[in-house]
Amino acid sequence: MTGQYEVTFAGFGGQGVMVAGQLLAYSGIEEGKNAVWIPSYGPEMRGGTAYCTVVISDKRIGSPIINSPRAVCIFNPPSYEKFVPRVKTGGLAVVNSSLITLATDRTDITEIRIPANDLAIEAGNVKATNVAMLGAFIGASGVVSYDTVKRILEAKMGKKKSVLDINMRVLEQGFQFAGEAMRKGSRV
Repeated sequence: MTGQYEVTFAGFGGQGVMVAGQLLAYSGIEEGKNAVWIPSYGPEMRGGTAYCTVVISDKRIGSPIINSPRAVCIFNPPSYEKFVPRVKTGGLAVVNSSLITLATDRTDITEIRIPANDLAIEAGNVKATNVAMLGAFIGASGVVSYDTVKRILEAKMGKKKSVLDINMRVLEQGFQFAGEAMRKGSRV
């Protein structure tokens, strides 16, 4: 990645959107890039939509406030309605198809639908949905390397081997799912 990349993670407060954003920001820093993570809870903190924006750049970041990100990772229907219209032309939307059946008429963005909740449940813990989404985002964008994200995930969650194993599995599945979708070059 060269230049600056912005992504917004959005979903219900309990869906781990903040953790996914933090893991991405830590990965950017690990690779020697500049990174900022800006959370936004507001009144949504008690079960509604919460979001965070991550900016990763190989140069100084002028402003962490981003109204139109290059990418979004959307966990729930209210976030889909709010954030997909904001994606820059040519951008990316990674969508949790386990919960979202809404569709956009935008043809100027790439949209990847991944059954993130289903993957996490099959792996043994629905709380790993955020890591499946992160894996899909990395697989589609390449903004940081997959190996870096794995190292950061291990550093942050390595104390509980069973939790780490589940998260590593869904990270891989999300990454592979999105990589395959991008190779096909079609809206999935």
